[in-house]
Amino acid sequence: MNRPDPDRLLLSRARRTSAVQSTAVVTLILLVAGLVAAVALAREQRRVLETTVRQTAATAEDVVDPPYGMWLFVRDGDGRLSSTAGAPSGFPDLDALERAQPGSATSSSSVDRAGTDYLVVTQPRGTGAVQVVASMAGLEQERHRTLAALGVAGLIGLAAAAGAGWLLAGRATRPLGEALARQRRFVADAGHELRTPVTQLHTRAQLLHQDLHDGAPPDRMAADVEQLLAGARQLGEIIEDLLLSTRMEHDASEASEVDLGVVAAGAVAGFAAKAMDNGVSLVLDPDPDRPSLVRGREAALRRVVVALVDNALSHTASGGQVTVELRETPGRAVTLTVRDTGTGFDPADAERLFDRFARGHGEQRRFGLGLALAREVITGHGGTIEAAGEPGQGATFTVRLPAAPP
Repeated sequence: MNRPDPDRLLLSRARRTSAVQSTAVVTLILLVAGLVAAVALAREQRRVLETTVRQTAATAEDVVDPPYGMWLFVRDGDGRLSSTAGAPSGFPDLDALERAQPGSATSSSSVDRAGTDYLVVTQPRGTGAVQVVASMAGLEQERHRTLAALGVAGLIGLAAAAGAGWLLAGRATRPLGEALARQRRFVADAGHELRTPVTQLHTRAQLLHQDLHDGAPPDRMAADVEQLLAGARQLGEIIEDLLLSTRMEHDASEASEVDLGVVAAGAVAGFAAKAMDNGVSLVLDPDPDRPSLVRGREAALRRVVVALVDNALSHTASGGQVTVELRETPGRAVTLTVRDTGTGFDPADAERLFDRFARGHGEQRRFGLGLALAREVITGHGGTIEAAGEPGQGATFTVRLPAAPP
């Protein structure tokens, strides 16, 4: 049974937590907004109704044909009471009418009769008084319809918020996933790439220890020491490649003007001794017309040129030639070409060889980290790198970078 990927579980949990939290926040906001809207609506409805009722009480000339949902009660100076037909049971409010004496203020109150709320406004008129009773049932129905509409809109908004929260949580956790993937890839790269040289160093150290224990002659131990130093140097180069792979994004952000011809000349000079020992002719062919100026990170570009030259020398037999050529091409691009007459490779590997730890067809050629990192550097500088070759006919690596602005 396959164990679940812990990184995938972590990302899924983080995404789910983020989505739930964002949805909860939106829900709280909608609830608060709905409560505020309900209170504001109720107050505004009450204010409008009370204003209308007061105007009716002030302007009504008789109790006939009041506005819909209202009933009028008028008490004259002799105490006679007249009322609108069909008034609700329990009205008028006689106590309020008695208190409405000449010169007193208009009174307003809410009264519950048989489960229905009424607004009662009573004000003095001459020696008598007028009372207007308005049913609030219509306002409550309208408020319920409004709140129901707000509730439906809130549910739709909540569903939309949940969906948006899930999508945004996915986008928010994507950098975490990329960081975890880079971490895993770095650990895998380190373990994969360091296993062989560390084993070789351990074996050579054991052999040297055995030679010392057996009292081997110095010339024999010197050869073991040379192999040990070579292995340590190889291990250092691999570690440098691994560290470079973690600094790609930072390197690309610190660009300056770089003379690629000077970088290539330094790389060629650094490999001159190795080329001579291998019996390989290492030739630099700079652009005769102008400096090969680009914008980028000099250390990273130097590592690319070093990786390409080292790769060419490693696969070119004695008597062969490696050429490093620089030209400025139409379209304001600087082209660096590293061409060798070595073993070449199957054209089917032209893209695969830039993958980390890829191997050629038939397992005859291992590409390691160098070329993969070279492509990362060049791509980060806005350029391209291509490979071409045939088995037994050498290989050509072409780097194109935008020329520095004049």
